[in-house]
Amino acid sequence: MWFIYIAAGYLLGGIMFCKIIPLLLFKKDITELSDDKNPGAANVFIHCGVVTGLFCLALDILKGLLPVMLAERALDSEKMLFAAVICAPVLGHATAPFDRFRGGKCISTSFGVLLALLPQTRAVLLLAGLYILFSALRIQPHSRRSKLVFTLFGMISTTMLIIRGKPPLALGCAVISAAAVIKHSRLFTRTAEQPAAESVPQNV
Repeated sequence: MWFIYIAAGYLLGGIMFCKIIPLLLFKKDITELSDDKNPGAANVFIHCGVVTGLFCLALDILKGLLPVMLAERALDSEKMLFAAVICAPVLGHATAPFDRFRGGKCISTSFGVLLALLPQTRAVLLLAGLYILFSALRIQPHSRRSKLVFTLFGMISTTMLIIRGKPPLALGCAVISAAAVIKHSRLFTRTAEQPAAESVPQNV
């Protein structure tokens, strides 16, 4: 049962709805149209409109929420293996096994996973609060802001959950934050280097 829920969460997380839906409805590949090449809801909003963006956002949240919520009912969330259940949808989204392992930034799916953990932990409120705070402080670009948010989220949530005697949830939050920071670091580096590469004369 543990393997089934972990594998199902990973595979569901690996379905890139924000890339599939625009392709089906508008014949648009948002990873080609967007500057950061990210298959995320923000780019769907920009290139496909509010309705499609909200639909894709909901699907990305649900693919994190549903597998963890169902696993909570069937498995013992106090066992350390439950950390793998928490991480699976986010790691699936980050690695995208069905899309040549080009994953996304993990934000929406992370929120979905954390919503499923209510009321065991209110870590989702911490993540939302940090995003609101650093958005108000206008830290730019978005990738730098997200790296800071997830770094602080990982440190605070892991510490608090260990103090509360919930090591599986602490480990799960730590891995989620690490995955998001890594993905944002790679995407930020790639986006920053792209203009420099394009500025090189073609005849050189």
